[in-house]
Amino acid sequence: MDGERIIGDLMGPQGRADPYPLYRRAHALGPAVAAGEGAVLVSGYHEVNQVLRSTAFRVPDAVLRERWEEGFLDHSSKTLFSRSILETNAPDHARMRSLIASVFTARRVAALEPAVRAAVAELLDDLAEAGTGGEPVDFMDAFAFRLPVGVICELLGVPKQDRYRFRPLASDLTAALEILVSDEELTAADRAADELAGYFTELAARRAAEPADDLVSALVRVAAEDPGRIAGRELLANLVLLLVAGFETTTNLLGNGLALLFDHPAELAALREGRLPAAGLVDEVLRHDSPVQLTSRISLDDELSAGGVPTPYGTALFLLIGAANRDPSRYPDPDRFDPYRTDSQPLSFGAGAHFCLGAQLARQEAVVAMPELLRRFPGLAPAGERTRTDRLVLRGYRTLPVTLG
Repeated sequence: MDGERIIGDLMGPQGRADPYPLYRRAHALGPAVAAGEGAVLVSGYHEVNQVLRSTAFRVPDAVLRERWEEGFLDHSSKTLFSRSILETNAPDHARMRSLIASVFTARRVAALEPAVRAAVAELLDDLAEAGTGGEPVDFMDAFAFRLPVGVICELLGVPKQDRYRFRPLASDLTAALEILVSDEELTAADRAADELAGYFTELAARRAAEPADDLVSALVRVAAEDPGRIAGRELLANLVLLLVAGFETTTNLLGNGLALLFDHPAELAALREGRLPAAGLVDEVLRHDSPVQLTSRISLDDELSAGGVPTPYGTALFLLIGAANRDPSRYPDPDRFDPYRTDSQPLSFGAGAHFCLGAQLARQEAVVAMPELLRRFPGLAPAGERTRTDRLVLRGYRTLPVTLG
């Protein structure tokens, strides 16, 4: 089985449901392998890390996609992402990222911990009420989504009454990030992009008139004072990205983590009893079942290579983050779930210039939430079949029914 076949199978139903057997086959071929004309599959930890950190490889930005992707400009979902820090290269990426990082600071995130603990406690109360009498509750909807969306909306300044409308919109919008997407999914993604852009247009206008202590007000103020730092459409695109990225990945992290604990009851008990550090659990969930499985880069130099495989100008590199996190040359017994691992540095939040700005916040929410959930409900148990989202790039659960015990 060569790299091209692996990519094709990953995009199929079985590959999306369980990509890990295909990752093992990729490792058997080497850390990088040709995947058909103009494409290279990269699965080795060190090789993926190296490409992510290299300034020589570029993300597929609007200029590159307009040149090579027919119909790119016809889809507002794709063009929206292409105006954000997610899909821009230097110098635009550094210009926008430095502005966002100036208000989305590590100190600001660290100061959120009391608010995160309060939000967790409130949601656990709501969960207890919903599960009264032993009724099954969908953990994904009742907790895994509501916690991170509440936190990021508090940071952004999104009113409480608007917050719970965003899960279906984000689900529709992020289909545009997948390698293979249907016309129907793209139509839904475009509608979601238009609705979210319209929402933040109105919110930005309100914050310009009546500023508050939130990220939207701070970014709107800087954009008004120095229009050269961020254009109007860039501002909207990055506000949408901050919202969606601020809860989508963390939602999947919480769901994937609880599912793994259900499958490993000894580790579940150890976390509940304080014998397993929550930070170690979170790192292992990120490594073992990453919420982000794949990203891509483009080579714009004939002299470049990845893992010994030439990547001449125009080569698309598929970086299998989920495979890199299970690379046997980096992690002993990589398919074993072991939250006691040391020196675990999963690539789930990326690396280099595009390292996720929200990584610290996502970790904080999971580290606080998971032990509290198990301590509050020591009899927490699965209740029926859990269902996966039908995605490859963003991996998580659609539903995860539980009883509280």
